[in-house]
Amino acid sequence: MANAHDIANYILKKLGRTTAMKLQKLVYYSQAWSLVWDEKPLFHDRIEAWINGPVVPHLYAVHRGMFDIKEWPRGNPDNLSAVQRETVDAVLGFYGDKSSQWLSDLTHSELPWRDARRGLAPTERGDSEITPAAMAEYYGSLSHA
Repeated sequence: MANAHDIANYILKKLGRTTAMKLQKLVYYSQAWSLVWDEKPLFHDRIEAWINGPVVPHLYAVHRGMFDIKEWPRGNPDNLSAVQRETVDAVLGFYGDKSSQWLSDLTHSELPWRDARRGLAPTERGDSEITPAAMAEYYGSLSHA
């Protein structure tokens, strides 16, 4: 199975230079839509509801302090199956041209992030998990709307 580093590496190879925040959101949406379309997770790394939206802490540990990211030093995009590549490509086709802020704002309007942040002030740090179950339920309901 692929991990979040494999996904981040694949996304950067496809998109080129992007911001750390945008990369985090694209990894998040790749996971979300894999749960809906493929009915299984792309990776098992934890996703948390941070102030600026969903974050994979394992990825943050690598890009901490960076704004732009040109290449990912970990992971192997060849670890993605053809189905996983197709899912990430579809996510990039829809979300790839959106700005970091647009993606962050979108996650803030959606229930998985909002529910995980429940009880926290807007500027309060938090590390609540956005669970795969919450993501599958919410994004699955959108695909049938």
